[in-house]
Amino acid sequence: MVSKDHGRHIDPHVHCRDWEQAYKATIGSVTKLARSQGIVAFVDMPNTSPPITTGELADRRIGSAREEGCLEGYYLNIGATRDPAQVRQAAGVASTNPRVVGIKMYAGKSTGDLEISDEEGQRSVYSALVEAGYEGVLALHCEDESLFDMSLWDPNRPYTWGIARPPAAEVESLRRQLALALEYNIKAHLHICHISVPEAVELVDSMRGKMRISCGATPHHLSISTEMMQDPKGIVYKVNPPIRSAESVREMRKLLKEGRIDIIETDHAPHSRAEKEFAPGKAAASYMSGIPSMDIYSMFLEGLRADGFTEDEIDRLTYRNVKKIYPKIKE
Repeated sequence: MVSKDHGRHIDPHVHCRDWEQAYKATIGSVTKLARSQGIVAFVDMPNTSPPITTGELADRRIGSAREEGCLEGYYLNIGATRDPAQVRQAAGVASTNPRVVGIKMYAGKSTGDLEISDEEGQRSVYSALVEAGYEGVLALHCEDESLFDMSLWDPNRPYTWGIARPPAAEVESLRRQLALALEYNIKAHLHICHISVPEAVELVDSMRGKMRISCGATPHHLSISTEMMQDPKGIVYKVNPPIRSAESVREMRKLLKEGRIDIIETDHAPHSRAEKEFAPGKAAASYMSGIPSMDIYSMFLEGLRADGFTEDEIDRLTYRNVKKIYPKIKE
């Protein structure tokens, strides 16, 4: 698909695969897709296989991008674990490596094995970052697993994913992260990834001026609702955090227009078709297989224009604000 969009965009939330998951996608294939959508740079997430948690693995990942001829515009986050020594080392990598633009903490279960779902583990991360004097970006996936009820999940009714993992799980997890950040007086810039409900945006707003903070929303959380997940085919829209109600989507678009959501990030995360489909005894993978994320990025931006977003507003959401949050990105 060739983009009709003439702007320059940066996507700060992309999941390349490579290594043990190269059958899903590679840095090269994601780069090609990004360029077709006018995206000149993107940030790769660390929940790879194996996860990117050391300077050596970060260098190896950058080396993969170089080998595929895709180093220009390629950046990544390093993952945080509950080990304070690893977090301090990650802070050093994120502070000195020009291609590592931040640290990612999964404060709840997502794809991969990097989740730190308990408060004790999360405290160890904040404490270690303060000890390391880290002032870069700490990107957060916020969902409180204690508020999940997986007995409510019925794959034949895909919309129930958002009932099993309700909005309250995202809101309460975010509330905890903000409280911990204030308690530890963290100097890092907190970026709340793929924010999906208005209540979470309100929490971020309440912290502006008290800490360095921002939030991003995805095209799918801004355009797809649970109404599209009523029959079994809706399983393709199973994501973390889940797709929300039509009312929530409408309110999120208003907040985007008001400038209360800082950036757009695709959370592009390729899976094979077989991994997305559901069959008895097999769990369907979460995250989009391209359909509503990077593949239709330019179409999504056209929809924003149709809703009255100006070119300046779109540039702010897809380029200028991203550069402010991630100043290492040079493109």
